[in-house]
Amino acid sequence: MRSGSGGASPWRRSDPGGSGELSRVSVATTASSASERSVSGAGRGVSFLDAFRSCFVPPEARSPETSMSDDFHPSHQLSHLVSSQGSNSGSTFGSKRSIKGMYSPMHRNSSEREMPGSTKFSLPQIQKATKNFSPNLKIGQGGSGTVYKGQLADGTLVAVKRAKKNVYDKHMGREFWNEIETLQRIEHLNLVRFHGYLEFGGEQLIIVEYVPNGNLREHLDCVNGKVLEFSQRLEIAIDVAHAITYLHTYSDHPVIHRDIKSSNILLMNNFRAKVADFGFAKLAPTDASHVSTQVKGTAGYLDPEYLRTYQLNEKSDVYSFGVLLVELVTGRRPIEPKRSIIERVTAKWSMEKFVEGNAIQTLDSNLEANDAINLAVEKMYELALQCLAPTKRNRPSMRRCAEILWSIRKDYRELVVPTSAMN
Repeated sequence: MRSGSGGASPWRRSDPGGSGELSRVSVATTASSASERSVSGAGRGVSFLDAFRSCFVPPEARSPETSMSDDFHPSHQLSHLVSSQGSNSGSTFGSKRSIKGMYSPMHRNSSEREMPGSTKFSLPQIQKATKNFSPNLKIGQGGSGTVYKGQLADGTLVAVKRAKKNVYDKHMGREFWNEIETLQRIEHLNLVRFHGYLEFGGEQLIIVEYVPNGNLREHLDCVNGKVLEFSQRLEIAIDVAHAITYLHTYSDHPVIHRDIKSSNILLMNNFRAKVADFGFAKLAPTDASHVSTQVKGTAGYLDPEYLRTYQLNEKSDVYSFGVLLVELVTGRRPIEPKRSIIERVTAKWSMEKFVEGNAIQTLDSNLEANDAINLAVEKMYELALQCLAPTKRNRPSMRRCAEILWSIRKDYRELVVPTSAMN
């Protein structure tokens, strides 16, 4: 769904803020280059200064990515996800696990196997589930349609995306079928589960699982009056990294999401994250390093190289993920027009503070800093710096991002939990 004001996820509710985040765009623009500024090392080597500059000007080629470390074990994380999320996923794992580990689809036992989107729906069934699309059940509104909460006859809660009835808008029709074709290919604990779709009598409906706890942007804005704890933010970053890694590497055909942002990260009641909204998604090329396409995405999250060249590959999602990491630390939106010029582009301001040795000054004011958070912020910014490299070849893969975040969480927990309590 395309929200004209706040860019809210189509599977929950519209963005209550509205004024802070620029709306999603689908036009080609030119990326503005940030001027270099002189910053002091403040305890950091030249390499960090060079890394900062590389976010905004073309860098020298870096060495290839390092391999996965011994600290990152997908099979271990799979067990962790199952134990903490299994009751919410609606799926059970068979006794045999693929070598793909946590990035494999959610396999049922062969006798219970249900493919994504295989449920057949009728219009009367959806009308009953949504009380004939009652305004009281509306949970999202955007340029391409409206989303309603519904309850099926068996008690299953769903989100129903109802496309606008405009037979003259061919773009809307393409986006509808693009989202369906993508959702049918993917299944993962950290992706919104696809139940089915319906096209009948002028109606175009997409039915997915209902995610009850709103989107990440709402929680960073403290819409419900509660502060999202730093440990929860770190877990969310890991969940999103796992989801995108699956899309890029382990789905039947690699998928580029093209709209990774906080309002498209939905949260379960236990704050496990699910990536949503595949209207802009595109199948990754299999025989080339990129594909030329019309630029689509959201202002503030868009890969500057993609904006400049129209050439898309998986590393465009990595750039957006880097912006999301900064958003998780600062609580700020990627672009904040009401702030001073120096703070208006959150990622640029934060990375500048980081190389000056003042990263903790960017921490969300709702959080109280401690040694564990200080260390985690430094390491998350080191990762964000790599993700925000101006050219795709110098960004890490999402698999590498997941590995690094796993290590950050390990170090964070060791500092949070006293040694005596662990013994």
